[in-house]
Amino acid sequence: MSGVVSRGYGGKSDSYPLILDHNTTTDIAGDEPVLIFQRTGAPVAVAPDRCSAVSALLSQHALDVIITDDGLQHYALQRDIELVVVDGIRRFGNGWWLPAGPMRERVGRLGSVNAVITNGGQPEHDEIPMVLKPGEAVNLISGERKSVLALPTIVAMAGIGHPPRFFNTLKELGVITCQEYAFSDHQPYSHELLDPLVSAEQTLLMTEKDAVKCRSFANDNWWYLPVNAELPAADAEALLNLITAKIQQYK
Repeated sequence: MSGVVSRGYGGKSDSYPLILDHNTTTDIAGDEPVLIFQRTGAPVAVAPDRCSAVSALLSQHALDVIITDDGLQHYALQRDIELVVVDGIRRFGNGWWLPAGPMRERVGRLGSVNAVITNGGQPEHDEIPMVLKPGEAVNLISGERKSVLALPTIVAMAGIGHPPRFFNTLKELGVITCQEYAFSDHQPYSHELLDPLVSAEQTLLMTEKDAVKCRSFANDNWWYLPVNAELPAADAEALLNLITAKIQQYK
């Protein structure tokens, strides 16, 4: 059984560590932990101190694997396997460290991790290619699924790290949007912000990460497009074997 710990960026809880349940909202836990919990059903805990989040999970669940979301630089937490996902299009930007660039550590740090997984673009030497495969569009209220091409006039929105990735995905699917709105990552949403973007005859289409923040006040013409990460079968098997072997060392 696997669990996940996260910093919970964008959320604010009265106390930590916080173990998510079906009533936990994004304003408390953050959008990504709620998305992970809803999508996988795995136990998820958030805390600025991830060691305390791990302890909280282990106090309630018998876990074989704990995944630290965005935790490469959290050196207070012991780790057995390090996997890094790199944007295959943007790569490392200007190569500078925050705030002058996107880097948190030197690129050479990748030489010590177990695997580098490239999201889109052309993988470099020894990197594992990954693609995000979109599924059917899902209605935020009813859960109805249908082809994104069957939706009426589409207004697209995305509040993720790189919104053009979502808009480009729609174009690759043959979707013609009448308007595109790019928001900042972890953007909080409200009726007042989103209602003016779309008429009753149009469709507001968003990412699944956006949807977890909008479901509680959504209109019936709001839809999201889920994506699934896919790796080559041989690479996926090799990663699973790596994890399984590490689990066996603790048996």
